[in-house]
Amino acid sequence: MDTFSFERKLSGEGFRCVAGVDEAGRGPLAGPVVAGSVVLPLDCDYSPFLDSKKLTAKKREKLFATLNDLGIPYGVGVASAAEIEDINILQASLLAMKRAVLALPAMPDYLLVDGKFTVPFDDLPQQALIKGESKSASIAAASIVAKVTRDRIMMEYHEKFPQYGFDRHKGYPTKEHKRLLIEFGPSDIHRKTFSGVKELL
Repeated sequence: MDTFSFERKLSGEGFRCVAGVDEAGRGPLAGPVVAGSVVLPLDCDYSPFLDSKKLTAKKREKLFATLNDLGIPYGVGVASAAEIEDINILQASLLAMKRAVLALPAMPDYLLVDGKFTVPFDDLPQQALIKGESKSASIAAASIVAKVTRDRIMMEYHEKFPQYGFDRHKGYPTKEHKRLLIEFGPSDIHRKTFSGVKELL
């Protein structure tokens, strides 16, 4: 499958700056949701940029370094566990995506967004693509930025809260995480409204 067809088609329609947008961390019981936005140049080799879930952590780190080495524009947006509690995980994900787009060096003129929902901008043309990471290299690149950034954040939280094993599960609801959560109770970065956490409060 050609994973750059959407970008090329939009370029042909006159859009000069197309950004792919994706998030990581909707499912965990702890930590933030993190979004990435990436503008891949039309002449780049887009083939290495695959869905972050299909890549090893080492490969994701390598591709993230490639984005930096090539000077490819990207932005990162974060919504904290507290914000997730305030506005719910869907709205927090969209907020993180909006922040990621606003963090780009220049405002894009079109967004390709992973999932069913578009990002809350009034006048920015965009298209939501279900399973977008497998359909658009720009979205796949954004998924890599989001996942690598979130994993790094969770490694920092591991230093602060070593008892939960965040270095291993990154806050996802693994058996180990659930066991440690019961043993130690929720931390400041646990999502208090999520099933598996709220019962322990």
